[in-house]
Amino acid sequence: MGPEGKTLLNIIILGFGFMFMFTAFQTCGNIEQTVIKSFNSTEFHGSGYTSMAIIYGVFSASNLIAPSVVAVIGPQLSMFFSGLVYSGYIAMFIHPYTWSFYTASVVVGIAAAILWTAQGNLLTINSTDATIGRNSGIFWALLQFSLFFGNMYIYFAWHGHVHISDKDRQTVFISLTVISLVGSFLFFLIQKPEPEATPSEASESLLQTESTESASIVVATPGLGSQALDAFKKALQLSVTKEMLLLSISIAYTGLELTFYSGVYGTCIGAMTQFGDDAKSLIGLSGIFIGLGEILGGGVFGMLNKCNRFGRNPVVLLGLITHFVAFYLIFLNIASDAPIAPEEGTHLQAYITPSVEVALLCSFLLGLGDSCFNTQLLSIVGFMFREDSAPAFAVFKFVQSITAALAFFYSNYLLLHWQLLIMVVVGFLGTLSFFVAEWVVVSSRRDTDYDSI
Repeated sequence: MGPEGKTLLNIIILGFGFMFMFTAFQTCGNIEQTVIKSFNSTEFHGSGYTSMAIIYGVFSASNLIAPSVVAVIGPQLSMFFSGLVYSGYIAMFIHPYTWSFYTASVVVGIAAAILWTAQGNLLTINSTDATIGRNSGIFWALLQFSLFFGNMYIYFAWHGHVHISDKDRQTVFISLTVISLVGSFLFFLIQKPEPEATPSEASESLLQTESTESASIVVATPGLGSQALDAFKKALQLSVTKEMLLLSISIAYTGLELTFYSGVYGTCIGAMTQFGDDAKSLIGLSGIFIGLGEILGGGVFGMLNKCNRFGRNPVVLLGLITHFVAFYLIFLNIASDAPIAPEEGTHLQAYITPSVEVALLCSFLLGLGDSCFNTQLLSIVGFMFREDSAPAFAVFKFVQSITAALAFFYSNYLLLHWQLLIMVVVGFLGTLSFFVAEWVVVSSRRDTDYDSI
């Protein structure tokens, strides 16, 4: 197999590893609040929302140390050990204790920062300028398929269950733990990429390879602390630039709606007693429809980055409209106390007769709108900060994860309509600020290849 074939295989293995891991972890996040409500124990007093708030809060702070860890032990081992931590968090639900629940939340937050830093590093070293778009698309598609398989399993496993028994919980989380472990061990199949060189470039490629290897050795030496500090300073400098400040509102919005579609909305559906005995299994079906929207939007709007002559603004506007339609229908269809309802659910009704079809349509729209925002944000950040992409994306993940942590925290207390109102306001402001940032790009780089992006 040639060098290009080997790197493509590495990307596919990377995608499958993350697909298995996040089939387990995203399913866990989607159902954990519902599971905790069904867990009858005087020894356990945890909250799924609080756990996710801790994870994303620690994730934000840990972005400062993750590059150093990856440089010392390499991306492959970084992803493997991080995967083991994810599996441990999932396994904790087999028989949870409050102390182990929150301790695991802290540790998995650290592991998340290391995992995603290593993923970005491995994706980069297995790509060229010509293949980075294709490889990112392959990885994104495989990752988003995780929303299908785990939630489909939940749908069939919990079909007709009004109460999630201890046996139901243990069966699901043992299965999810095994699936997550499979993903972690898949990372060992990734091979070291080999540079592909023509005969005329052989000497130059050899020198570049030796230089790269030497640089890698330097990164892993005590000088690493200085480099990590420099990267941190660069991230701080970028975080206060006009362009990043404008984009930060949009990025913050993606953190808020990430919280909503990945944890809160599924809990709301499961709490609706008007949906009958299938309410709990509908959590899984909702996740499947979110995945459909994510994959469709990621594919279509990823391609639009190459052919849309009107820039990114129309796609972001479509995302905002899609989300506002979803929020309005959710407001009409789901009871206001659904996010904080007890285990037996809520008997309140919103403004229309609760409809499963409307609820699943909203799931699809949430996924579709999310893909609109994320594809365009990734595109514009990569374009505006091409020379400083690593610290720029570190700022991106920091802002996104800290707002996700905040949203998971207030989800313990706020009724549904207040949560929707917060997202409407931030989404509207974030869209306006994105428009301004896009216009800044257009006005300052008219002589570049902007239209080809």
